[in-house]
Amino acid sequence: MTAHSPSLTPAFWDASIARAEKDSGVKVKQVVAPSTGRDGYAKQLQASGQFPDLLQSITPSQFTDGGLLKPYDQSWIDQNFLLPQGNAIKGKVYVPPTNSQIIPLVFYNKSLFVKVGAKVPTTWQQFLDVNAKLKSAGITPLELGGNDPFAAAMPLTGALSVDVLGKNPQWIQQRHAGKVKFTDADVVTAATKMRTLVEKGYFEQGALNVSYADSIKNFNAGKAAMYPMGSWYLGSIPKDQWNNIGVFPWPSDDGSVVVPFSVGGSMAIASKAKDPAGATKFAQKWSLDPKNLKALIESDGAFPMLKNKTLADYHVKVSPAFTESYTYVTKTNTKVSSMGWATNDEALPGTGNDDFYAAAQALFNSGDVKGQMAKLDKSWDTATK
Repeated sequence: MTAHSPSLTPAFWDASIARAEKDSGVKVKQVVAPSTGRDGYAKQLQASGQFPDLLQSITPSQFTDGGLLKPYDQSWIDQNFLLPQGNAIKGKVYVPPTNSQIIPLVFYNKSLFVKVGAKVPTTWQQFLDVNAKLKSAGITPLELGGNDPFAAAMPLTGALSVDVLGKNPQWIQQRHAGKVKFTDADVVTAATKMRTLVEKGYFEQGALNVSYADSIKNFNAGKAAMYPMGSWYLGSIPKDQWNNIGVFPWPSDDGSVVVPFSVGGSMAIASKAKDPAGATKFAQKWSLDPKNLKALIESDGAFPMLKNKTLADYHVKVSPAFTESYTYVTKTNTKVSSMGWATNDEALPGTGNDDFYAAAQALFNSGDVKGQMAKLDKSWDTATK
């Protein structure tokens, strides 16, 4: 089962499948899911007795509890990927961790920084100072597509990922154990940072009415100096802006680099595949084909996660911002799951992701940060009863 998109076109799928068939000696039949709702479509097929042997880009946690997926051999995963356990569920890998995103990064307009004499911030206080300097100069500091919940949540995602998970990587596991809560003081303090940005007027006017698509247009047009967004924005930087758009990680209190990570992947294998060995061989060949990652790198800003390869091996043309962003993947730093985006054991349960995004939108109009965090605790408890 595949899904077509502007970057993963029918032609892309035809070519990539043909290569994997040739390399594996296995023939497959393609079933195309809607561009949205791949998980729902796979569930429809399963209910009608037509569950595919191979499924591309599904959310594995939606299917593992029912025993519908077959885990990959761990030695093969360890051998081929930079973060072997990046999307593991209860220690098992159901989707090869072929690519990743950083959610969020902060993109910035270099010319606007130069105009006000701002330097790239590394600490939270420096970040606030840069925002203040830009606002004083009549420049909108931060672009945000607040009408789309996931985009509205980027500052909250950054703050909780860096300040909470960065200091306590076991926080999600401890929340499952009932040892910590969203209403704890350290979490509320982190979440208050987003409210601070709102109260100081650092986002564009009417940010909650700006769509995600328009936020890209606004930032590319120089209407704001900074843009907190997932690394997929890298694929939307106009070529005439390649040398003008820079990037830095969401700033921590002490300047340490914490990278909020979300590891994606390729094909899941059905536990009841008609030919388990053949399905596995095809999926492995497809997952290790550098040409398949080229489209994701160039159009979707995805970071390749195959071992023993450099960007040159993928024959891509990318912006300086992509190259700089990719160093946060390859360098040694503190990598944590991106709050509200993880698909592994650190995923928020139930409707947790949507509730997290809704809390961020609510913080534009409400100063009751602890109250919004209490709603997340309630959502968690309901989902895990």
